[in-house]
Amino acid sequence: MSKAQFSTRAKKFKIGMPHIVVWGAMVIAFFLLFQFKLIPIGISQFVVKLFEPSGDQREKIGFVKFDGLVWASTSLDNEAKLQGKQVEISREVINREYIFDFTFKARTDKEHGYVKSSTEFYAKSPLLGENAIILEPWVAFWFLSLIFSLVLASLISMFMPSSIGLMAVLFDRQIDATKVKLRLQTGFSDDIIELLIMPDDKLREKELNEVRGAFRTIWERTVTDEGSSPYQSTRFEDVFDEDTDIVFFRNEAIYTRIKEYFSDFVLKEIIDTKNGLIWRRNRSHFLHGLRLYMSHHFTEKYANFVTGLAYGGAALLIVAVGIRGLKFIPASRPSIILLAIILEFTMLSLLAFTLIYTEEEERMDKMLKKMEDANRSQLEALRSQQADIHQLTNALVGQTSEIIRNRVEKSIQEFVTSGDHIQKMIAEQIARNILIGLRENEPKK
Repeated sequence: MSKAQFSTRAKKFKIGMPHIVVWGAMVIAFFLLFQFKLIPIGISQFVVKLFEPSGDQREKIGFVKFDGLVWASTSLDNEAKLQGKQVEISREVINREYIFDFTFKARTDKEHGYVKSSTEFYAKSPLLGENAIILEPWVAFWFLSLIFSLVLASLISMFMPSSIGLMAVLFDRQIDATKVKLRLQTGFSDDIIELLIMPDDKLREKELNEVRGAFRTIWERTVTDEGSSPYQSTRFEDVFDEDTDIVFFRNEAIYTRIKEYFSDFVLKEIIDTKNGLIWRRNRSHFLHGLRLYMSHHFTEKYANFVTGLAYGGAALLIVAVGIRGLKFIPASRPSIILLAIILEFTMLSLLAFTLIYTEEEERMDKMLKKMEDANRSQLEALRSQQADIHQLTNALVGQTSEIIRNRVEKSIQEFVTSGDHIQKMIAEQIARNILIGLRENEPKK
C-alpha cells in the first residue's frame, strides 16, 4: 500500500470534529428530553399507581388529575366537576390528603395548598407516612437521564454514515484493526485474510481458480499432529475439486483447521469481522458491528475500568445507606439514596453488558498444544535454513575457497595494471589488504 493510499485510508476512519459535534448535540438534546419530559412522566406513573387511593377509599374521597403531572385528592362533588378538565391545582379544591406533583413549577401554601420549589417533586400519601416526600430531580435523576441519552445517541450513530456517526467510525476502524491482528496472528497475506472474512454471498461470486491457491496455502499451513479432525489427515487435492462449494468448504473445512491449529479466539475474530463487513454494507445489522467492537476492543481495553466503576458505585451506595442509617439523610428527602441506587444499577448493568461480550478463556491444555504445534513448525523452518547455511559454509571453507581466492587475485591484478597512476596506487593498496586478509583467514592444513 502506498503512502498516499495509507494516509487517505487513515484520514477516512479518523474521529474528527463532525463526529463529536453530532454525537454531543444528540446527547444534549436527549438529556433535556429525558430530564424534563420522559423521566417525570415515568416517575409519576410509577409513584401514582402505587400510592393513589384505591378500593374503599375511592368511595369516600375523590381523586383528580390536574393540569400537568399533578394529582390530588378532593371531595366527591369536586371530582364530578373537575374530572377530565385540565385545570390548575388550587387550595380551594383539594383536601391535601393525597398530593402528587411532578412538575418544575413552584407551589405555595396560600395558593396551592402545599409548598415546593421549582426544582422539586412532591408526593404525599398516607402510605408514605405522615410527611410528604420531596424528590430533587437534579440530584436523583440526572445520572439516569445522562445514561439514557448516551445510550440512545450512540445507538443512533451506529446507523449513520462513518463520516458523521461516532459509533459507525469506531466500528469501521475496528474492522480494519482486526484484519491487521489476524494477519499478525496467522502470518497469512492480506489477500488470504480478505478471503477468510469475506461474506458468504461475496465469496460465492468467486471462481474456483481465484481461491484455489489461497485455500491450498491455508490447508498446508494448518497441519497438526493430532487427528482430532477428519480434515487433518486428508490431502488438499482429495477434498477440493471442480464441484466443490467454496463457501461450504471455507466455512467448514478451512475454519475447522484454523480453529484447531490456531485457537477458538482466532476463528471468532474471523467470523466477527465477516459479520462486521455485513454491517458495513447494511447498517440495520448493527448488532454485528456492536459485537465486533465490544468483543475485540472494548472488553479487552476497558474491562478492568468497568469493574472498577462497579466497585466505586457499590462504595458510594454503602456510604449513602450508612449516612441514611445515621439519620443524616431524612426519610422525606431520599434523593441522594436514589442517586446512589441508580448509579450502582447503571454500573452493574454496564458490567453485565461487558461480560456478555467477553470471550471465554480457552483451556490451558489446548493452548499449550497449539503453541507446541506452532513452535514445531517454526523449528522445522529454522532447521531447513540451518542446513542451507551449513552447505554454504562447507563450500566456502572447502576446495571452492581456493578457486575463489585465485579468481579474486586474478581480478585484482587485472585492475592494478589499468588506469592512471593514482588509481593504480589505490588499487595496489586495496589488493594488498585483501590478499593479507585472505591468507590470514585461510584454514591451516
